[in-house]
Amino acid sequence: MKPRKLLMIVNPRAGKSKSHGPLFAAAAALSQAGYLLSIHVTSAPGDAAETARREGGRYDLVVAVGGDGTLNEVVSGLVQLRRPPLLGYLPQGSTNDFAASLRISGDPAEAAAAIARNVPRLLDVGFWNRRSFLYVASFGAFTRSSYAAPQNAKNALGHFAYILEGMKDLSTLRPYHVRLTAGGEVLDGEYLFGAVCNSTSIGGLMKLNPERVVLDDGLFEMLLIPSPKTAADLQSLVHALLNQQYDSQGLVFRHVSSIHFETEEELPWSLDGEYAPSAPAVDIENRRQALAMLL
Repeated sequence: MKPRKLLMIVNPRAGKSKSHGPLFAAAAALSQAGYLLSIHVTSAPGDAAETARREGGRYDLVVAVGGDGTLNEVVSGLVQLRRPPLLGYLPQGSTNDFAASLRISGDPAEAAAAIARNVPRLLDVGFWNRRSFLYVASFGAFTRSSYAAPQNAKNALGHFAYILEGMKDLSTLRPYHVRLTAGGEVLDGEYLFGAVCNSTSIGGLMKLNPERVVLDDGLFEMLLIPSPKTAADLQSLVHALLNQQYDSQGLVFRHVSSIHFETEEELPWSLDGEYAPSAPAVDIENRRQALAMLL
């Protein structure tokens, strides 16, 4: 039987403090499963995306090894192909939000064993204007913390690095005036934070009920946190967030397939934890079941 070809795209900076031994065990498991491995080690931001786009069509499976940012790059390269190969993920980052949503083990050997079972699952892919994302596009409070935490801090402190960076954002907490249209509904107001996601975890800081998140239904979960007008409003918002009561009065939670955002001010965005420049108008759409992933 002709061996299946696998391209492993490895970010050497992700989880740098972790032992490489489990990665060798993962490579061995995939080789024993009948894959002929090629390994590409990234050298700069954007390298994973370009490699996936340029080389991905020659392989049966492309496996991203790194954090959610590495996975985002690989996906952004694969979705440019007419017939993208299967996708695999060995999470090696600090928070690994999307891996948690998919219940992918943080142990590379266990994650590789799951890939070797060759059971594909279709996944939606989001597009922020022309740029792709796999699990979250967010703006406002704490958005900066996902991409501003230094890599060495992420490696040393893991999820806690995001918490520390998020605490820095508290001093600049401010509302953003946004007008948006989603599912025929028009919302115009001031919001501290907004997320359009296909995940049960947002930035490692907020959690969504897994029973309410379907990863291949063509819908995003949209969460908006309005700017509180009174101390009582603020207390209600904090209580709702801590208890995951996203349908409570004050918060805005919707299931939508596309959203149009408009703003007249500088609005910081993050896509899967990676920086996206501010734009006066943003269209976000869900391309249903655009990729197949081995879990």
